[in-house]
Amino acid sequence: MRILVSGAGIAGPVLAHWLVRYGFEVTVVERAPAPRMAGGHAVDLFRPAVDISERMGVLPRIEERATGTDRLSIFREGARRPVRADLAKIYGGASDRHVEIIRDDLTTIYYDATRDDVEYVFGDSVASVAPGGATGCEVTFERAAPRRFDLVVGADGLHSTVRRLVFGADAGRSSFLGAYFAVLGLPNVSGLDGELLMHVGVGRTAGAYGARHLADARVLFLFRSARELAWDHRDVPGQKDLVRGAFAGLHPRVDGWLAELDRTPAFYFDSISRLRMDGWSRGRVTLVGDAGYCPGPAVGGSTTLAVVGAYVLAGELARAGGDHERAFPAYERVMAEHVRGSRAVASSAARTLIPTSRLGGWGLAQGARLVSALPAGPGRALLRLTTRSARLYNAMPVEDYALGEPPAPV
Repeated sequence: MRILVSGAGIAGPVLAHWLVRYGFEVTVVERAPAPRMAGGHAVDLFRPAVDISERMGVLPRIEERATGTDRLSIFREGARRPVRADLAKIYGGASDRHVEIIRDDLTTIYYDATRDDVEYVFGDSVASVAPGGATGCEVTFERAAPRRFDLVVGADGLHSTVRRLVFGADAGRSSFLGAYFAVLGLPNVSGLDGELLMHVGVGRTAGAYGARHLADARVLFLFRSARELAWDHRDVPGQKDLVRGAFAGLHPRVDGWLAELDRTPAFYFDSISRLRMDGWSRGRVTLVGDAGYCPGPAVGGSTTLAVVGAYVLAGELARAGGDHERAFPAYERVMAEHVRGSRAVASSAARTLIPTSRLGGWGLAQGARLVSALPAGPGRALLRLTTRSARLYNAMPVEDYALGEPPAPV
């Protein structure tokens, strides 16, 4: 049984791994000319995603490439002294199993684990999909010749091509969460080895961190906007101007980061928006990860959700013997509660990380200091009472799918 996966980011390779393990034949098409290495920011793998990665046999590599960030310094706008906190204790209190890793490192690890068993087609993209009936899906590509697949999965992110082609240009309700984010790569002149420097002002937060294996550093900019801004995803200079305008004057160190905008080889910008769809499947086509249920980039735990979604989709297809009419509804039932919870987490995290007032900034800093100062047990208890993301992700079950029925012959 042949399955096409569009997107070689996080969900795509994880899905491909499990599909191949269950006996399916998988092709992954990716618009980028090679595995993406555009810089990327640090992402969090919470317990269920760590468990799945361990079952894939890649956890040692993931842990080896962890950022190693364990100290936090928060500089509030207008405050005289920074607040110092033990970030390792905060992470440990929020989740009983957690790894922070640069997104491109994680993508590479998942790709390396699958490239010998999966057909990867880089530098191409899906141009049209006929969801199909008994004969499967007829797929055309921007460059390659048309092909037929039994199933097609869109794992191509918040701006999914597969979703647009199959569900329509207006599919899903994209809900703007009132903020934007940008990622910048810059020389690690400050020697950020294991430390996160965070500058917090009203409606804007900027943080810089390094990773023990990287020569450069990353800066994550988060800022609020009362309305959606007019910006073009192709106009990178215009996006950089938006970042400059939002963060000018926050702190001399931040001004130094902004000065790198025109020199950086790594830059990414997007809105923090939540995607809502009534269903993620149509005929022989379904969506996974941000393509179907992005809870909000940078604030909603979307990486963990994508890993879990890919694992569940593959498991349900195996359990149904490749029968999509059984597997797709089962996949959606399992993921529905996780997705609803992640949306709520994203809204809460956005309010916390980008304070709307000076009091909110003070609360963020003092909360980090309090959890860091408490002994491990009470600190963990406090975080789990106050941190919705910890409760959500630690409660996500990871079923041990049996191999189920073999895929139906073609």
